Amino acid sequence: MYRSGLIGVAAFLAIGAALYIGSAPAAPAQKQMPQPLPALSAKESPRDMRQVQLTFAPIVKRVAPAVVNVYSRTVVQTPVNPFFNDPFFQRFFNLNPQQQRRVQQSLGSGVIVRADGLILTNNHVIQGGQDIVVSLNDKREFKAKVMIADARTDLAVLKIDTHGERLPVVEFGNSDALAVGDLVLAIGDPFGVGQTVTMGIVSALARANSDASNYQFFIQTDAAINPGNSGGALVTTDGKLAGINTAIVSPSGGNVGIGFAIPANLARRVVEGAATGGVRFPWIGADGQPVTSEIAGALKLSRPQGVLLKTIYPGGPAAQAGLKTGNVVLAIDGADVDDMQALNYRIATHKPGDTVRIKLLDDGRSREASLKLALPPESPRRDTSNISGRNPLTGARVENLSPAVALDLQMNLFAKGVVIRAISQPSFAAQYGFQPGDIVRSVNGKPVNDVGALKRLLDGARGHWDLVIDRDGRKLALTVDG
Repeated sequence: MYRSGLIGVAAFLAIGAALYIGSAPAAPAQKQMPQPLPALSAKESPRDMRQVQLTFAPIVKRVAPAVVNVYSRTVVQTPVNPFFNDPFFQRFFNLNPQQQRRVQQSLGSGVIVRADGLILTNNHVIQGGQDIVVSLNDKREFKAKVMIADARTDLAVLKIDTHGERLPVVEFGNSDALAVGDLVLAIGDPFGVGQTVTMGIVSALARANSDASNYQFFIQTDAAINPGNSGGALVTTDGKLAGINTAIVSPSGGNVGIGFAIPANLARRVVEGAATGGVRFPWIGADGQPVTSEIAGALKLSRPQGVLLKTIYPGGPAAQAGLKTGNVVLAIDGADVDDMQALNYRIATHKPGDTVRIKLLDDGRSREASLKLALPPESPRRDTSNISGRNPLTGARVENLSPAVALDLQMNLFAKGVVIRAISQPSFAAQYGFQPGDIVRSVNGKPVNDVGALKRLLDGARGHWDLVIDRDGRKLALTVDG
């Protein structure tokens, strides 16, 4: 995968018909002027050529100025010939370390969502960028400050200084009102050729990427989306933001009619977090799995549907609402959910403190429950520390695991222990192959419950370390003497 309910359809068709009629030659005075054809409803087929000859130009003219280019520049180290590392060659050819660096530039798109210069784009467009520049539709360029960079949703919020100037914006639409078959427009800058508009339909809803975070829940469209479109706008035919274009499926790197956009309702929550410097998502306090055919048969369901709850966090929102393991969650606020990505997405579009209605099956009986959302707890408390000294984990940055930290890291919300957040290069930890996301389970047979215990066990090992690591559910053992 490459990262890269239209309310106004009837009204738009009516406008298009009126524009066509208005451009027709004036009729002789003695003849009666033809009456405009009635606007089509969303489900009717055209009955006249005047209802077919439509244009998206008014919508594009209004929306396009609010779609921008985003340039991200990063200085990277490039491999060099090993001979150039020799001091003799460095002196002879007058080489220096600066010659081992180059500037890498990525190009994406963005959407102005607030008139004072707040811009929404993809996190992968600006990730690692040391110099981020936004180019407006009128070719003016501004340096941008990163307000939010959220890997969980692959969304980022930028801010440019407009010196009081009010910029054009794209208004958020209700992505939950979309239906398969609705017309949409994709606006962005594919391959850096300049701003481009493509048209398509909503091909599917509720697409989830199993390799992505629990919040990446996509709108699928066949509107042409190519590299460079990432961060651009997917808009409805009434000019509202339906989603942020983010990825394509393509064996060649070009458009094959399978593009994905992050729904506007989730993007709105990330933008709201710009006021506080970060977005904090509520949680349901439960984990589950899709109901398969086998599970449906065991539960005597007529068909596979919903999410079977496997674990309930004690004292969490689900527990307080009376949910228990074995319940099947069918819908949240009337929207069907068939996997944890869909369930977590529905929760993430709300704020902590909001109340949602859940439809579920409890011992084969359908019922509804009211659930008040809350932030995941930080228990044990956050304790982030760098490991130093002479031990195999020197160079690792570690942190106590809690539901809140697990949510940040897109890990199992019920994981416990100490997690590796980052690895310095070079370091002992990098040399021994530790990775971010590894959970340190034990040192010399003693369990690791928090960062303090890990440090004590590492320092007291006396030159011999038997380490057990949990990596994506697999237990890995490492013995080091030295």
